[in-house]
This record gives sequence, C-alpha cells and structure tokens, in this order.
Amino acid sequence: MWCLELLLPLLLFISDASCQWNVWLPRDISAMTNSCVVIPCTFMYPSGIRPSRGIHGIWYFGQPYPQLFPPVVFKSRTDVVHESYKGRTKLLGDLHQRNCTLLINNIGTEHSGRYYFRADLGGANIYTYPDFTELKVLDQPNIDVPEEIVSDESLELTCYAPDNCPDMTPEIQWMYTDYLPDPEFSTDLVEESNTAVLSNTLTFTPRPMHNGQLLGCRVYYPNTTLAYERLISLDVKYAPRSVWVNASSEVMEGSSVTLHCEVDSNPPARIAWMFGDQELLWDTASNVSLMLDDVTPANEGIYTCVGDNGYGIMNTSLYLAVKYPPHEPVVNDSITVVEGTTLALHCSTQGSPAPTLTWLKDGQLVGTITADELSVLTIVEITPQGDGQYRCLAENEHGRASSSLNITVEYAPVLLEESKCTVVREGVQCVCMATGNPEPTIEFYLPDLNITINETDGRYNFYMHTDGHTSTGMIKLREKGERVENGSPAVNVHCSISNAYGRESILLELQQEKKYMMAVIVGTIGGVAVIAFIIAAVRYVGHNNKKENGNPRQDVVLENPALYYSAVKKDKQNLRKKVLKTELLGSKFNSILEETTGEDGDYQSVGTMAGLERQELNYASLEFIGARSREGASGRRDDGSNYTEIKAK
Repeated sequence: MWCLELLLPLLLFISDASCQWNVWLPRDISAMTNSCVVIPCTFMYPSGIRPSRGIHGIWYFGQPYPQLFPPVVFKSRTDVVHESYKGRTKLLGDLHQRNCTLLINNIGTEHSGRYYFRADLGGANIYTYPDFTELKVLDQPNIDVPEEIVSDESLELTCYAPDNCPDMTPEIQWMYTDYLPDPEFSTDLVEESNTAVLSNTLTFTPRPMHNGQLLGCRVYYPNTTLAYERLISLDVKYAPRSVWVNASSEVMEGSSVTLHCEVDSNPPARIAWMFGDQELLWDTASNVSLMLDDVTPANEGIYTCVGDNGYGIMNTSLYLAVKYPPHEPVVNDSITVVEGTTLALHCSTQGSPAPTLTWLKDGQLVGTITADELSVLTIVEITPQGDGQYRCLAENEHGRASSSLNITVEYAPVLLEESKCTVVREGVQCVCMATGNPEPTIEFYLPDLNITINETDGRYNFYMHTDGHTSTGMIKLREKGERVENGSPAVNVHCSISNAYGRESILLELQQEKKYMMAVIVGTIGGVAVIAFIIAAVRYVGHNNKKENGNPRQDVVLENPALYYSAVKKDKQNLRKKVLKTELLGSKFNSILEETTGEDGDYQSVGTMAGLERQELNYASLEFIGARSREGASGRRDDGSNYTEIKAK
C-alpha cells in the first residue's frame, strides 16, 4: 500500500493541470472470500468548482446511474447502504484530498462485480464517473497452467493469491509434490495498478508417469483459520511409450485369430495394423483389434501395430505362423532313360512346420530323409535295377502327401544263366533266356548246318515267349547228334540276343546229361521192383484160390498152366484193388526222380500201375514147369510154402 501514498500526490498534480471530471481506480482487483479488500481510488473535478458544503462521495455496485437504483455500497453523508454491505465497508481515503479509497471487509462471492464512484460537491456539481473496478472474490487460489504440458520438457506452474487486505498477508504452499523429480519453488510479489498479487512458482520436468497426477496449491493466512486449496490434474502429453501386441502365435489353417494392440500415449494415438506395406485397419483409440477369419498360408507373416499421436511414433510386430499339412509334392515327369545315365529327381512341397521328404522306390527307402521343402535324389549311372516307380513322401505332424513318377531304363540285352541245352527223350532241347529293354529278340544258329532259327522259322519247334523285359526262346533237336568219346551227344547251338542297344551271341552248353542217365537207371530199378510186386500179388491170389477149393496143402503139379493163368486173369478185379496202392509208390518215385534230376518234363515218368499192367505184362511171361519139381526152380520150401520160377524174356 505504500505505492498508493506516493502515487496520489502525482495524480492530484495531474488533475490540477487538466481540471476535468476524472477518476482513477484499478480495472481489476481480487480478494479471497471472508477476507478483505482495499479498492484504491482517486478522483478529480474541474478547478473552477468550489465545493460550498464540502465534498461527499457514494460507491455504487453494478450500475453507475442512480435513477436505476443500484445497491449503495458506501455513502459519506449517511450510513444508509445496501443490506449486503452493512457493517462491511469503510472509506479509507480523505475526500477533501480527492482520495476515495474503499475498504470492504468479510467479503463473499456475492460481492464480485463492478464498483462505481460518484462525487457530490454540492448543488449541481454531482458526477458519477463511468470508470469502474471489477472485483473478483475467489474461493480458491488461481494456478497458472500452460496450455500444453509435454513430457521431458521443463514445466512451470504458478499459484496466485491476492494481497489486497492490509491486515492480512497470505502465504502459499504446494501440495503432493513428493513424487515429482527435483521440484523447485520460488515466491514473488507482483504489484500492478495499486493491487498486489503473491505468487509461488513450482518448476520440474514431468514424465509420462506424471500424466493424471494431482498437484495442489494451498493459500492460508497465518494466525487465522482462513485457508484455501486448489487441485489440478496434470495433462502430460507424451509420445507412444509402449505398444503391446499378442505374442507371436501359431494357428491351424482354416481357423480364426484375433490380434490385439494397445498403445500407451497421450493424447490417444492413431493405431494402425500393417501387413507388410498394406494397412489393414486403423482407429484413434487406446487399443485396436484385428480379426482374421479362415486363415490360409497366405496370412502367415509379420503383422505390425503402429501408434502415432503427433508427439512421436512407435511400433511393435508379431509373427503369425499358419500350420498346415504338406501340399501335394511337385516331382519330375515320368521319363525313359538309357542305362548309365545320371539323374536328378526333384521333389518340392510346402507345409508348416517344414515337412520331411522321403524318396521310396517300389515301396523301399532310397536316398536320405530331408527335413526341408526341397529334396533332390541323385541316381548316378542308373542300372536296369533302377527301373521302377519312385515316390516322394512329404510328412509333418499335421498330415502327409505324396507324388510318384516312373523311370524306365532301356539297356542292352543280358543273357540269363538259365540258357542251356538239355538232353531229353526226344533229343536235345535248347533254351535261351535274356533280359533287356526293349525286349530282346532271340535267334538260334546251328553252325554245323549253317541255319538260323527265329520266330519266322517254324522248324525245330521254335518257341518264343516275352514276359516284361525277359524273352525266352526254345528249340528242340530231334537228333542227339554224334557221340563223343565219353558217350555224350555232340551239340553245337549258338544263341543270339539283340535289341536297339546291343547284340550278343553265345554257345549254349549241354547240361543235365548226368542227371538224365541217373533217371534212366533209377527208372529201370523202379520198373523191376514194380514187376516183382505184381508177381507176388499173382501168387497171393492163386494161393487164396487153392484154399477156397478145399485142396489140401501139398505139392501140386499143374497139368494145365494156361487154365491157372486164366483163373488169375478172371480175378483181375481183386488184383487191381490190391495193386492200386502201388500208385502212391509211383508218385513218390517220380518226386524223388525230379529232386534227383532237377528237371520237370524232360523225362517220361515210370507211370501208374494201370500203365504197368498194359506194359510190363507184355514184357514178362510165366512158365509153369509140369508136375515135376526142379531143384532150385519149383517146389516147396522147408517152411512149406510153394514157389514158382519166373523167367523174363
């Protein structure tokens, strides 16, 4: 208030110079509720006016015109004032000194408004000054907050308290500053237009974590119960400091997945989901979700969430893996190659996780198992055994798929070990077997006769058969040829095999002769054994007939051997039944013979007993030697059994 005392003489000096109706008072002034306020005021009037009955003054509230009956705040002539100002107002200035300063005590918010001064110099010299003071009665202090608070930039917050009450001096205190980083405080008193304002400035550097935090300013008057507080919430602007998305995940083909993104920023960021360079979805919010339905392998890849709020930009990515069984592998086309060619078979597929690729040939594993989407099977100098079907099998934990190709190997003919000449009953049989691709052609050449035998030649019972890549040719030579020193027939047969890739000729060796001779020997012995069995059977039948006729057991001389043979023949039916058992012997004999010779069909078998009856009896005759006994030929043994001599002619 000391400045007011210095300013008033100066104003009076100026007024004397101008000699006009004029008033000076602060445009704005403030005070805290329940406190007081002093409104400084100096007025002037024309110098030619001489107040006859002194100088009086009136303060109005709200309006400067008495005819509108504004509330009277203070009146020097009387104590008649508006009800709301009774006992509250007091004129501090001396009107004769042109000082109209007004004190208002115990003010409330209802006292906020415009205040006008009216000078009464007596008679017609009454003037209401149009200038006014705007009084603001505050129930809380003012805090000067910048329009924008940016993270990591120094911030100043100032709290103001009016100091326009001469009897009370306010003090300012900041609240809730414990969490602030290195706060600084400074106090200042600002006087302007004869009004005073006390201020306290808080300086610190806010962080994103301070956004939304409360700060408070407390104004109080010592030695009183008057205290005023104001709280503010910090609105700290900061760039996106975190972008949260789902963890990278795996989904099955055909399923649905939702990708979530949350961005921590102030103000809220523009959030966009990107797949590569393509923007799939965006929105200005704190979080955005992207839904993918019926995913395919094309949806696999990196998804990026980008947050941008003008203060900064941040992004985070995730990888979406789409799992699916292997696709059908792509392999080479089926091919035909020549023996000795080197091949590279390619198999490629797609699957997630990466499938294992396995090469199989005719169901058997070939090569190595590859855990990749490409497998190359290299076949170096392929052989005829490489001919067949090759299948590439792709497998992973979700399924399997395969593709096949055929490799046909063409090669020159190769003679097989089964090629030979063999002695048979009709003569010599020569067989020539060869394999090749294309199927080989077989010809026989007889150098002794200078004859070539092939499928166009019907001589020598030429026969040819093809089975796959194997050809078989056969001829039969009726004449066994000349005998060499060891008794074997002389055979000179050449076999010629050929196809588009080669030709070969070889002399066929005569084989199986020893086995044939052994078969003849074994067959002869077997025949004799069968004949002996038949004769024993005949004797058995004759002996039974004697018993049936009641003839006593004695030595008998057959008078008519022919009749006896006839009787035996008539009992042929019984003989057959007993002899049928020998067929089993014949069959078993043939089996033994085949095992001995190793051939089937080259020789004529001994035959069944029916055949023997027709054949062997033609080669044997029975002689019955009268009633005369011949020692060592016919008679009775010591054991009493009869016997007869049998001669083979």
